[in-house]
Amino acid sequence: MASMLSSVIFPPPPSLIISVMSVVSLVAIAGLGISEILGKHLQYSRFWNLNSEKSTRMQIKLSSRTGMLVFYVPAFLSGVASFVLYPNHDLRLFLVKATLTIHFFKRTIEVLFVHKYSTSGVVLDSAILISSSYFSATSSMIHGQYLTQGFPEPQVDLKYPGVLLFLLGIFGNLYHHLLLASLRTKSDKEYKIPKGGLFGLVICPHYLFEVLGFIGILFISQTLYPLCFTVGTIVYLMGRSYATRRWYLSKFEDFPKDVKALIPYVF
Repeated sequence: MASMLSSVIFPPPPSLIISVMSVVSLVAIAGLGISEILGKHLQYSRFWNLNSEKSTRMQIKLSSRTGMLVFYVPAFLSGVASFVLYPNHDLRLFLVKATLTIHFFKRTIEVLFVHKYSTSGVVLDSAILISSSYFSATSSMIHGQYLTQGFPEPQVDLKYPGVLLFLLGIFGNLYHHLLLASLRTKSDKEYKIPKGGLFGLVICPHYLFEVLGFIGILFISQTLYPLCFTVGTIVYLMGRSYATRRWYLSKFEDFPKDVKALIPYVF
């Protein structure tokens, strides 16, 4: 396994911060996914108030739009700033900066102009946690990539397949967000069983394509931090989609039982 990884991943840079952040990112994000399965949710979207009865302190609620802007804007600004802070020494570094910036720019635009919101919201604690995770991930991925300048390239070059995977992920994610938005008019605040695209196979195809996008960034980067972040994100989105499917089953008697959570026919 170590030999196989060494052929596709740059050696870890001489940075204690990046090494520690890689481990922390994997453990923390995967832990959140396990918590989702166990019923302890990050409080946004349909799960924004499910844990409220377990808390005795005052919680600050943001609107869904404001909360999601808190999620994504700092990471987008980190990507934009990276073009000034980290000069382009090679194509791989430029692609990492570009894909991360595009990803969070797209999510910001969707929050402003695509999503149609229910009466749910975002608890401030969860907004800060998610925002910090995305911001630190974006900054760490780019900084870690910058530190590989001068290192020998991995034996297997995955950056071009990575670009294709990233594009598939970002357009697939956008398409399914548009389908979700089409289910609700401006005056309609209720949840409905989504249809179209891959919604007939999994309840969270937008998560599936988000995973593909991050795998694409991992392939482009081929460094340690994106590997840890992507594995953690996969576990988290598996947990979140599992909880989402369970929620739909409890809310809709006619929810199709053969629709999986995240991976068609598998999970």
